[in-house]
Amino acid sequence: MNAPPLIRWWMPPLLAVQFLTRLPVPGLNGLTAEQARYGLSRSVIWFPLVGTLVGGITAAVLVAGAQIWPVTIAVILALAIEARLTGAFHEDAVADFCDAFGGGLDAQSTRRIMKDSRIGTYGALGLFFAVALRAALLIALMTALPQHIMVIALVASACFGRMMAVTMMALVAPAPREGDGLAKDVGERTGYADLFFAALIAAPVMALFAGYQPFSALLALGGTGIFLFWFRAFLLRRINGSTGDCLGFAAYAGQLIILLAALAGQ
Repeated sequence: MNAPPLIRWWMPPLLAVQFLTRLPVPGLNGLTAEQARYGLSRSVIWFPLVGTLVGGITAAVLVAGAQIWPVTIAVILALAIEARLTGAFHEDAVADFCDAFGGGLDAQSTRRIMKDSRIGTYGALGLFFAVALRAALLIALMTALPQHIMVIALVASACFGRMMAVTMMALVAPAPREGDGLAKDVGERTGYADLFFAALIAAPVMALFAGYQPFSALLALGGTGIFLFWFRAFLLRRINGSTGDCLGFAAYAGQLIILLAALAGQ
């Protein structure tokens, strides 16, 4: 068995930032393809921390924008800047997922549609409803909650969304013949130990959310359990595994679950 390539301790967190955002990341020049693949597989435990960073930036833009413009305008600006920050990574996954599972008749056609860069009716509608729901939730939370609690809920949703992606990697193996980098190179190496450490990293943010909104945290826990049970069975039945777009869809769903729970429990 070949020894894993040399990866320094600080590389996986930086690779997580590089993978999930468009932020410039120094210190990664010169990595071989093997080092990059192995380092990315070790970076998944840091996904919730990167989500926390993204959520913090989105919240800062939202709060600052709301001091100048109406809440609706501030929310749209915050989501637009977040999309630029992440390269609309998860939004693209939502569109591809909805297109594939809406239009695919079997596993082969579903995977083929998912790899198609074009967006069809299912993808356009799915993306519209997902982003519109998130925007509506943020607008409602801005008016229903004290500002500091709204910020906590927003940051927690971003952290939890990336945690959901790690969870699905641990629960569902990559789909057969899946060539997607995340699902193949990362997903097949992600196990319950990675999920445990990712949960430890996410714990402070989620504990803060639960401390301010305990009932919302319980609602989110219940909703997450239902979603994971359904989503895992759905993926195994339709394509016998997972893909990068499925993980991105789960991440976006995780954000919506927290925001829905935060609003329902206020």
